[in-house]
Amino acid sequence: MIKKKQPQRLCIGCGIQKDKKEMVRIVRTEDIQIIIDETGKKNGRGAYICKNAECMKKALKSRGLDRSFKIPVSKEVYENLVLQMEDLYG
Repeated sequence: MIKKKQPQRLCIGCGIQKDKKEMVRIVRTEDIQIIIDETGKKNGRGAYICKNAECMKKALKSRGLDRSFKIPVSKEVYENLVLQMEDLYG
């Protein structure tokens, strides 16, 4: 039996490529809100990150969301996402 190939995504924090299901999608919606997409199916431009707050902190230092979304993202948005990641994934 042939195994189905799993889609790979690159973490915006640590830069490691992993299976899509092992990562969290962060979405910039049409009204310029940046939120965590737990379903992975919300409309908007997406970026992927590992399921830990440390990678979000690395993304803050490297301005990973700014590059992915092609807009400046405030430090408050990053800090809010770090808190959400800690609540959801520890």
